Parts: sequence; C-alpha cells; structure tokens
Amino acid sequence: MMCGKHGTRPKEPGSLLFHPWNVTPKKAIGIQEELRKRLRLRPPKAPFKTIAAADASYSLAGDRLYAAFLLFSYPDLKIVESASAWGRVSFPYIPGLLSFREAPVLLKAFSKLERHPDVILIDGQGIAHPRSMGIAAHLGILLDLPTIGCAKSRLFGEEAEPGPDQGSCVLLCREGRTIGMIVRTRTGVKPVYVSPGHKMDLDTSVGIILSLCRGYRIPEPLRQAHIFVNQLREKNDSLQRNQRKQR
Repeated sequence: MMCGKHGTRPKEPGSLLFHPWNVTPKKAIGIQEELRKRLRLRPPKAPFKTIAAADASYSLAGDRLYAAFLLFSYPDLKIVESASAWGRVSFPYIPGLLSFREAPVLLKAFSKLERHPDVILIDGQGIAHPRSMGIAAHLGILLDLPTIGCAKSRLFGEEAEPGPDQGSCVLLCREGRTIGMIVRTRTGVKPVYVSPGHKMDLDTSVGIILSLCRGYRIPEPLRQAHIFVNQLREKNDSLQRNQRKQR
C-alpha cells in the first residue's frame, strides 16, 4: 500500500511520572506492564510547530552513554535548540528493555531544553514491542508528550516487505493486531519501522515521518540527532583517551 504525507520551559522533574531505574529485569517488565495502562493512542493536537529528535550513543570503551535532543521548527526543520547529557549504564542489554539502559540519560538531556516540543521522535520502538512499551512509548508517558518511534530494525511483529518506491508502506502486525507500519523512506533502500508512542496514532506517525524525509533513509531530524550525539561521544572519548595517556 502507499501512504500519503499527512516557548515555554519544560516541567520540572518532580512533575514527571518517575519510577526506579535500577531494578531487576523482572521488575522492569512489571513496570512496563503498569505503564501500558497509561498509554493513549489517539491523533495529537495539530498544527505542529516544533519537533524534537532524540538519539543516544555508547562509548566505545567503558560504560558511558551520551544522549541528545535536537529541537526543530516544523515543517522547515531549522534547529532551534539542542541539549545533551551523559551517564553511566548499569542495566544489562536485554531486547525489549532498552528504556532501562537509555531513558535515564535521555531524560537528563531533555530536562536541559528550554522549550517543550510538540512531538518527539525517538530512534527506537513505540508500541511495536512485546508489551507495547518501546522506548518511544515509555518516554512519551513519562514526559506526557506525543511521541513516535522510528526504528531501523524490527523488534516485534511479523516481517513484511513494502513496495520498492519511496512512500510505500505495509502494516506491521502481530497475531492480527496492527502495531506499526513498515515504511520505505527512500526508493531502493531498506525500510524503517514506525509505530506510535504516546498521545499519537499510526496514520499521523507515518505522515510525519514521510514529511521529514530529505533524501535519506532516516528522517532528517533523527539523522541530525544521530550525527550530533556521535560527534559528542567521539569528542568525549578522545578527551578520555588523552587524559589516560597523561597519567
């Protein structure tokens, strides 16, 4: 099928729906199941004037994680603001529990933004997740903002292949239930996996993602966030190496 296109300071941390992060995998799954009860899938309020993109990058040596948010005006995609943070990761890598590794540092970066975005894009899953609680859904609930997950690979659901042209889409389903869309953002390249997070619906998610494509597989805000956070990581890794050499 073909899919068509469709300045205030953030709340203080005390207003967020916080929960413990340093938990066992079993406890983490329980937290996801509780948060799922708060999930709201619906069309967001329009028009959108700002979109934020978030990404994270792991240090090549050690347990550091760097995170960044870039805030763009929409639809012209001019960078309005950027914020970044770093932290140490202790939670193990377990598919389906990415939030417990990356969300604490992403939230730290978000808290440095001067303005709330109207929509947040996350490099990861929304509801296309075993418990409907990918990192985009998880962060959306904690921040109480509309979020979209745009992932480069499939975590959950049955694989399908959209048509070869840009804009071609096919539903991502699990046992008859629609959980996302597999979207071809550039002719002849691998698709991305789009799913709504919180306060968002699938049709709007796909329309926004397609409206953000600028000739690359990855939507432009996420592509720029990826470049930004990797440059931050490379700079800090280099500083760490130089400091070790001087000891």
